[in-house]
Amino acid sequence: MIDLSTKYMGLDLRNPLIVASCSLAKTLDGVRHCANAGAGAVVLKSLFEEQIDAEVKDIEQYSLPSWRPEAFDYVRGMGMALGPREYLTLVEEAKKAVTIPVIASLNCISPKWWVEYAKQIVNAGADGLELNISMMPSEPERTGMEIENIYFRILEEVKAHINIPIAVKIGPYFTSMARIADELSKRGASALVLFNRFYQPNIDIEKLELAPGYSFSSPEEIGLSLRWIALLAGRVKCDMAASTGVHDGAGVIKQLLAGANAVQLCSTLYLNGIKQIGTILKEVEAWMKKHNFKSIDEFRGKLSQTQSDRPELYERIQYIKALVGIE
Repeated sequence: MIDLSTKYMGLDLRNPLIVASCSLAKTLDGVRHCANAGAGAVVLKSLFEEQIDAEVKDIEQYSLPSWRPEAFDYVRGMGMALGPREYLTLVEEAKKAVTIPVIASLNCISPKWWVEYAKQIVNAGADGLELNISMMPSEPERTGMEIENIYFRILEEVKAHINIPIAVKIGPYFTSMARIADELSKRGASALVLFNRFYQPNIDIEKLELAPGYSFSSPEEIGLSLRWIALLAGRVKCDMAASTGVHDGAGVIKQLLAGANAVQLCSTLYLNGIKQIGTILKEVEAWMKKHNFKSIDEFRGKLSQTQSDRPELYERIQYIKALVGIE
């Protein structure tokens, strides 16, 4: 018998395939489809602070000019509290409808609202919370350390107010990724999701305006997360989920060999349909049988840097000849 079970964020998963936060998991039917297709867990589509702002403005338009500031603040606060009600309902209903872990996702801008939203998500019954923290370092006067400290503060503030496991989803654009990962782990992250794939803009040269870039990842993009998971496995104390560029069973196997506890799927589900989850599971099982592995724990991290006899291959950015024989 092949055992595909794994632990992630302290949660028991029947297999390491997690549907990443996306529109496939924004409705109750979508969550059901993910579970029925075989997913080990699902991350609900992120609750964005901008969604709340729109609802708050609807409430604010009914305020009277004669209102005192405290009355206005009360009404605005009520709007911020009511804003995520549809999202909280989704969390509650999803928990009743499926047996796999349901992980909420939160993406905010204003620091104080991270905690307020997180509390409500916990009360709705989520098994875990993924903090999707992404900040564009576009201000020349802001240092890298200042930006890093914002990430640390958000995690610590949320961690201090809730009692469910927290994953932090980050991008790869840090001066010292190893330090960031280690600090987030020490400050209470149960898991790291590597990496957030940011949607890049394009330019329409005929209309002379901004245009959307290509939305989906390609299998060739797996290299960045693969390298960092291999470098960090065994060095950071929290779990890790691989994200971006994983499209098939081979991609999942590579990330597990590098040391990932779980793998998040997104683009491949849009391109190939939700049935791709079952296809990937079969590919992983077939590979495990071929190599006589009965459980994921038998080979997880087998090709991480800490277990390698040639650790330099994971670090030398220009080590092309050693890897593939190209000058």
